[in-house]
Amino acid sequence: MMIRNLIRGIITLLVGALGFYLSYLFLSLNFLQSLGWNVSPVLTYVVVVVLFSVIGFLVAPVSIRSFLSLMGWIDARLTQVPTHDLISGAVGGIIGLIISTLFSNAFVNIQFFGPLLAVILSIFLGYLGLTIGMKRKEDILGFLSFIPKFRGDKSDKHKESKVEHSLELVDYKILDTSVIIDGRIADIVKTGFVEGILLIPSFVLEELRHIADSSDLLKRNRGRRGLDILNQISKETAIKVHIHEQDFDDINEVDSKLVRLGQVLKSPLLTNDYNLNKVAELQGVKVLNINELANALKPIVLPGEEMLVQVMKEGKEPGQGVAYLDDGTMIVVDTGRRFMGQNVTVLVTSVLQTAAGRMIFAKPKSLLEKKSMGLRTSDEVKAIG
Repeated sequence: MMIRNLIRGIITLLVGALGFYLSYLFLSLNFLQSLGWNVSPVLTYVVVVVLFSVIGFLVAPVSIRSFLSLMGWIDARLTQVPTHDLISGAVGGIIGLIISTLFSNAFVNIQFFGPLLAVILSIFLGYLGLTIGMKRKEDILGFLSFIPKFRGDKSDKHKESKVEHSLELVDYKILDTSVIIDGRIADIVKTGFVEGILLIPSFVLEELRHIADSSDLLKRNRGRRGLDILNQISKETAIKVHIHEQDFDDINEVDSKLVRLGQVLKSPLLTNDYNLNKVAELQGVKVLNINELANALKPIVLPGEEMLVQVMKEGKEPGQGVAYLDDGTMIVVDTGRRFMGQNVTVLVTSVLQTAAGRMIFAKPKSLLEKKSMGLRTSDEVKAIG
């Protein structure tokens, strides 16, 4: 707080000094007299300096916040720029400012606008030198080869290439939110078919936490199931699980962040999200789709098997009911609308498996038993009536 008050006082003094300079400029140009204002110079100085000081005092907090935000923005951008680019850009900017200093002497004798032109020239040549320096960094760094740091540049590049090569040898598999909630990845990992290191991005964990904290019961259960699956993989399997902290603040969507991470690490994505699969393939990222793997294997549920499900809502067709497995797989129950909110035993009639997911079709076992005994169901009685 003390430092902020000190900076606020300095800004107030600087703005007051600006008012003093403007008063001197107006008085020397007889600007006030030309407007018909015959005011004593001392009063002019006092009024203008006080007015500008008050303005500076009021504007100082906003200026401090804006300056801190600007410094944070610059720091965030500079941390993303390679060191060699910073050095070459700084050298180019310094050379541009030296050249501008030589040319600024030509504007000294120009009345009033000379200093302004000198400042504009310095900004322009400084920026031009900075841009050229960053674009021609190889030439500048080659010119600085007498410095040991830059003379060993080739060996450094060789070391960097070795590090990058070693990173490429690490076999990462990046998990997305859908494949974690799905749960089948835990069984696949146990079989030993997945090798390398399972990489879980921090933004995927954050999304799982939000789902687990949702007010919607189904979403909350799915989120908690995903967290349980992660704990199961990390504790009960021999494969390594790493949390990757890198985030991309310039991207909002989790799917886009996953694609960018796959490009950076040159690693495949483990998913069962159909849309993410297509987007990643378009951007050159390898995808391991769990649903495509399931297509090559026998389905978990076979026609003729019995299942105990809870009908949650109505289906698209009249009389249909919809239930879900723990992993979110949809079960379409024919004539299941009457069992809304109830647990009912159903008989699987067919299983539809595509790259977009799995869908199970079933009928209530009680209705099938009635038909096998020759009894009419309530719907058939209504139809007859």
